[in-house]
Amino acid sequence: MTASVSLIDAVNRAIEADNVPLPVFSAAASRIQQELAKEEPDIRIIEKIITADQALSTQVLKIANSSFYRGLAEVSTVRSAVMRLGMPEVEKIVLLASSQQHFKSKDKVLQQVMKKLWQHSVGCAYGSVWLSKRYAYGVDSGQAFFAGLFHDVGKLFILMVIEQIKRTNREVKITDALLLEAMARLHAREGGKLLAQWNMPDHFCVIAREHHADEIDSKNVLLLVVRMANLVCHKLGIGLVHNASLLLPATLEATLLNLNEIDLAELEIVLEDTKILSG
Repeated sequence: MTASVSLIDAVNRAIEADNVPLPVFSAAASRIQQELAKEEPDIRIIEKIITADQALSTQVLKIANSSFYRGLAEVSTVRSAVMRLGMPEVEKIVLLASSQQHFKSKDKVLQQVMKKLWQHSVGCAYGSVWLSKRYAYGVDSGQAFFAGLFHDVGKLFILMVIEQIKRTNREVKITDALLLEAMARLHAREGGKLLAQWNMPDHFCVIAREHHADEIDSKNVLLLVVRMANLVCHKLGIGLVHNASLLLPATLEATLLNLNEIDLAELEIVLEDTKILSG
């Protein structure tokens, strides 16, 4: 039995044993999404939800004052952040701020991997939003952001499983290559399952499961948008994969989305800027 099979077997056994704590979707983010879904969302309720969580409000202000978002003056309160940025952007920031806490590990090796995975997730989220607005695809930018941010959530879960294995089973050999292979082979399946356990709409579960599928559903534009953002991140080395030779205009995703070289060059610039948000 090869080492990679042995690790993957160990991961599968740990998952089947159901003794690995699942990452939990943020209650605050969920409540804010529910409020924003109303015809007339109440800014006071959104402000109250954010300020009730000191860690969340601190992170929201940090992101709002980053060079990616910063205006002429620094914002010092949640209210001023909401007023300046607008509800849709605050929703994105809350999702970022509440999700980032999961991408942490006491294991130094796994922490480095999680840092790159987080950088990739942020890049895909904002890349998907940019694509959703580029042409009249009929894709909601909020859904594009969520789909991009959580398309690789299965990798996060696999890392959490491996962290537990490292603590409890010293006999399992885990190299960087084996760790990456385990994530690559198992994350789509586990990501779809995790989003289903979060009670997310099925179209998000489909994206988690099928963003690497060989056969593409050409009618699923949200999936195409996430796959395209994912590929651009790969070309730029935003995350765990770096393929600088990737010819983006020649990809099936670019063809189906009618994206040209100028579109993709502009998207690369946007994604380079998102690195600020994942620091």
